Amino acid sequence: MKATERQLRIRQMLDSRDFLDLETLCRELDASESSIRRDLDDLESQNILKRVYGGAVPAHPRASETFDFSVESGRFSDEKSRIARLTADLIQDGETVILDGGSTVAAVARELASKSLHIVTNSLPIAEMLEARRNIELTLTGGYLDPRIRVMLGPLCEQMLGLIRADVLIMGIGSVSEQGFSNNNTLVVGSEQKMIEIANRVIIVADHTKFGRSAMIPVAQLSAADTVVSDSELAPEYVELLRSKGIEVFLA
Repeated sequence: MKATERQLRIRQMLDSRDFLDLETLCRELDASESSIRRDLDDLESQNILKRVYGGAVPAHPRASETFDFSVESGRFSDEKSRIARLTADLIQDGETVILDGGSTVAAVARELASKSLHIVTNSLPIAEMLEARRNIELTLTGGYLDPRIRVMLGPLCEQMLGLIRADVLIMGIGSVSEQGFSNNNTLVVGSEQKMIEIANRVIIVADHTKFGRSAMIPVAQLSAADTVVSDSELAPEYVELLRSKGIEVFLA
């Protein structure tokens, strides 16, 4: 395959993926790593993509996927506040807690601010919220900073997470269905899977609108969660489904 054909394929792949790693590109395009690196350099010079550690991301967010954290925080704000207060009550002083990105988890972070905790997060909004709290030990993961959702992601983030253990993970999720938890952002999925792996207890926080649909990329089976906290509008069939998997369910 010629360089022009490979670069066209790469551009097409960027239309549906948020991160292209070198290994995948080499395999799918049947090309050497040096050839792919040259292709990525050429496309970066055309402002088509941005080179990051381990691969590349789109240079410009797709219009349909642009995420404004402040706007998202305002959606279902009452439900998120109730979910956050209930979730904070499940956390004990002295625990090491992983907080992933997202507006619902940020609401939980506000409720945790008075506790004595070690917080590990890849979220800039959460870090900014907690940085001045002397009762909070704060650790950031590092990694590629996605400017749309303001979280640090990618291989460096996952490598850092692989070095630690945590008492509990509090994680938002894009979608919940019978098939499990899922999301649409490839980089987000990678960090979420690593967070689940290193946490002794997993708490999923999600308002009722996240249930009953499937996103593009599976994150984990339902059984990966120990606890799910949602709002009182969650349909009874989903409460029954979760509890049938041995998951503790709280409705705020």
